[in-house]
Amino acid sequence: MTYENILLKKEEKIAVITINRPESLNALNALTIKEISSVLDELQSDDEVRVIILTGSGEKSFVAGADIKEFSNFNQEKAEELARNGQNILFDKIENLSKPVIAAVNGFALGGGLELAMSCHIRYASENAKLGLPEVTLGLIPGYGGTQRLPKLVGKGIANEMIFSAKMVPAQKAKEIGLVNEVFPIEELLSKTQELAKIIAHNSPMAISKAIKATNLSDTDKGFETEIKFFGELFDMKDKQEGVSAFLEKRKPNF
Repeated sequence: MTYENILLKKEEKIAVITINRPESLNALNALTIKEISSVLDELQSDDEVRVIILTGSGEKSFVAGADIKEFSNFNQEKAEELARNGQNILFDKIENLSKPVIAAVNGFALGGGLELAMSCHIRYASENAKLGLPEVTLGLIPGYGGTQRLPKLVGKGIANEMIFSAKMVPAQKAKEIGLVNEVFPIEELLSKTQELAKIIAHNSPMAISKAIKATNLSDTDKGFETEIKFFGELFDMKDKQEGVSAFLEKRKPNF
């Protein structure tokens, strides 16, 4: 399948999705959201793909935000539909995908761009990255999950500061507050992200899928019981048999 605004490369059980709108700093418009969602559906059903990396083209921007031109004249009804559709079609889909999605944040991740990165399971950033939610400068608030995911990552106080002030956070500060996992020089970002993806890709996909679901429930009253249930279910699955056998036989497992 061909895409207008994204590029897809698959190699060694890893898929790299590159948002390719450099002329607009990879801003998210409706077509881009639809295309990312579509390629995720494709990768979800591809047994050869274990891990997905999401990044932006060029060295300036991961995603500079939503494409404001598309919604500047919306009324309340259309705006709510925009936010709901975006969350359902893409952001919630990423968070709940059964395969890990790693954001390689190469530059600006603002507004919808930061919300996109936060919906991923892991975030690596380049040294030149700047992250923020500037919506209040437009008389708005984040609409793609920013007010919900940011406090879970950095705490309510820091989240409030970022959202109320609309200040951009540099990469090193983002690491200090837990917004990104690691920071690398721009020229090393993708290779370092791929290194992590390769490590993950060698582990049990069944266990990782269950771990994603359980971790997503970690701030709910269902979290502990779900962990117990999934822990038990995995005992009857082939990956556990292979993993335990490999350990006892002192060899690497073949998942």
